[in-house]
Amino acid sequence: MILDNLFQFFGQTLVVIAIALFIILILALALGKILLKKNILIFPRLIIFALDVFYSPLKSLAGSLGFDESMVDHVGVEVRNKINEKKFNEIDLHEKIIVFPHCLRNPQCEAILDETGLVCNCCGKCAIGVIKPKAEKMGYKVFVIPGSTFVKKIVKNNKFASVLGVACYEDLNLTMMKLSDFNPQGVLLSRTGCFKTKVDVKTVLDKIGYNKETVEDVSLDSFKNKIDSPCSEKKHGVEK
Repeated sequence: MILDNLFQFFGQTLVVIAIALFIILILALALGKILLKKNILIFPRLIIFALDVFYSPLKSLAGSLGFDESMVDHVGVEVRNKINEKKFNEIDLHEKIIVFPHCLRNPQCEAILDETGLVCNCCGKCAIGVIKPKAEKMGYKVFVIPGSTFVKKIVKNNKFASVLGVACYEDLNLTMMKLSDFNPQGVLLSRTGCFKTKVDVKTVLDKIGYNKETVEDVSLDSFKNKIDSPCSEKKHGVEK
């Protein structure tokens, strides 16, 4: 009798937990949808909790409800951007890094690969070559990486307080999740894929605080062959 009551109690408890979890996930999706549609952030810590702890179930639930699963990653990026924006802007520029994915480079890119990633020579043929010299002139260290394993190397071998990442939905959200101690900011690729991807140059420059009041036309085409400063004489902060 006692054993039956115990099993019944555990069963009821599990049902309550399952219902509570379902409500949390539904609420997180609803709040995320509000954020993306109306740019209104409500209960950000709840959304982050759901994203971090129940990432896979949340994506499955989103898919079963007819949403694009990438919405979960999009929400994650936007929530983290809003939560960390103030701290990111307060940190000294020399304590910040920017991480680009190698898929942004031009098909004719001649950059070589070393232990820090691709060594961009700022030819201006892609968004990286446009943004990198401007960011380095401000004090940022810039990395172009061929895979997520390089992120671990960057964290291990460099001292920095904050990071701006550029990537597709899932990669950016998961990387910002892993680097949550560094007040991350993220910019989503405007065209995803593994080859010839694109990012909005103006969005990245705005994020890093480059000439906010004077920059007008900062499309990639407007910058080609018009880079106003050469690539840094330093490679990721180390003298060549």
